[in-house]
Amino acid sequence: MAKVILWCGLVIALFSGIAHAEQEKKYSETDLLDKPLVERYILDELKSLRQDQQDLERRLTIQITDRELDVADKSMNYANVTVTYFFYIIAAAASLIALFGWHSLKEVKHTTNELANKRLNKIAQDYEKKFLALERDLKRKTRIISENNREIEIINEIHNLWLRAQSMQTPEQRVEVYDEILKIRPGDLEALTYKADAVMEMKEYHWAMSLCNRVLDLDEANGPALYQRACALARLGAEEQAIEDLTHSVQLSPSLREHIAEEPDFEMLHGNERFDNMLQQETPD
Repeated sequence: MAKVILWCGLVIALFSGIAHAEQEKKYSETDLLDKPLVERYILDELKSLRQDQQDLERRLTIQITDRELDVADKSMNYANVTVTYFFYIIAAAASLIALFGWHSLKEVKHTTNELANKRLNKIAQDYEKKFLALERDLKRKTRIISENNREIEIINEIHNLWLRAQSMQTPEQRVEVYDEILKIRPGDLEALTYKADAVMEMKEYHWAMSLCNRVLDLDEANGPALYQRACALARLGAEEQAIEDLTHSVQLSPSLREHIAEEPDFEMLHGNERFDNMLQQETPD
C-alpha cells in the first residue's frame, strides 16, 4: 500500500512539473513573430552602401576638378579669341581713320576698351553663374551623403539593440531595450509589436492591447498586431472580439494559423464553435 501511495505521489509530481514548465515557457520563445535577422547580409549591405557613398564623393571631386580645369581652359580660349578680334577691330578702325579721318586714336582706344570690358564682364558673369550652380549641386550631394551616413549609424545602432533584446532573459529587460529603439525611431511598428509580446509575458494584458491599438492605428492590416491583440482579448475574456481579430490576422498573415493550436493565450477559447472550426481548417501551404 505504501508503494502504491509513493508511485501516485511521483506521478502527480511529474505532471505538476510538466504543467509548471509549460506555464513558465517564455511567451517570446514561440516563433509567433520571429523574423530572421540575417546579420551578415545586413552588415555586407551597410559596407557596400558606405563604399558606394565614398566612391560617389571621389567621383564628385574628380568631376569638379575636371570642370574647373575646363572652365579655366575655356576662359583662356575666350580671352585669346577676344584679344584677336580686338586687334582686328583696331586694325579696321585705324584703316578707317587713315582713309576718312572720322575719329581720333583716342576715341578708338576708348571704344575698344569699353567693348573689351563689356565682353569680359559678360564672360565672367556667365562663369560665375555656372560656378554657383555647381557649388549648390555639390552642397546638395554632400548633404545627401551626410544624411546617408547618419542613417547607416542609426541602422547599426538599432541592429545592436535588436541583438541585445534577443539576449535578454526577462520581459522587463526586453521592454527597456524596445523603449530604446522607440526613442531612436518613434512609431517603429515592429518594436511596438515585440514590446506588446513582452508585456503579455508580464501579464499586462491591457497594456499589450494598447500597444497593439497604436500599431493598428498606423497600419490596420498588420497581421501580427491583430494576433497579439487577439491574445490580449482572450486573456481578458472578450472571446468574440478575440476570435474576430484572430480571423482577420490569419487572413492577412496565413502563416499565423499554425500557431493557434499551441497558443497558451487561447486556452479559454477551446470549446467555442468558431474557434474550434478554425482549428479544424487545414493550414495553407
